[in-house]
Amino acid sequence: MKVEARIFAIVMFFSFAVAVIYAVMTKYMTDDGVEPVGTVSLVLVGGLALLAGSYLQFIARRIEPRPEDREEAEVSDGAGELGFFSPGSYWPIALAAAAAVCGVALAFFQIWLLIMGGVLVIVAIGGLVFEYHTGPSHD
Repeated sequence: MKVEARIFAIVMFFSFAVAVIYAVMTKYMTDDGVEPVGTVSLVLVGGLALLAGSYLQFIARRIEPRPEDREEAEVSDGAGELGFFSPGSYWPIALAAAAAVCGVALAFFQIWLLIMGGVLVIVAIGGLVFEYHTGPSHD
């Protein structure tokens, strides 16, 4: 987790530095002054990277180091089961399609389509979460 936290820290410092440079350059190179949209977006990207990096740094302190975090680790240290991934699930495709419907609805500001897309997202998340749920066993 420490590597990922460092990557987000680099992105954060880069975004904040570029935001300052961008604001200064637009102030002195245009007649309109500081361009607010680009400056604010760069600051928000830096803030989001700070948020994600801080979370990863906090988690890295609480868990034992993974093989990726240790210098002396071997490739075989990372072997083993990583988790269960459904090989034939169609729910991720349905979730992506529902998210695309929401994106189109936001792009064209169609509230009815956004509500429909939100319902589709909730249905797709429910299908993804409960795909292998068989209910309580009655032994």
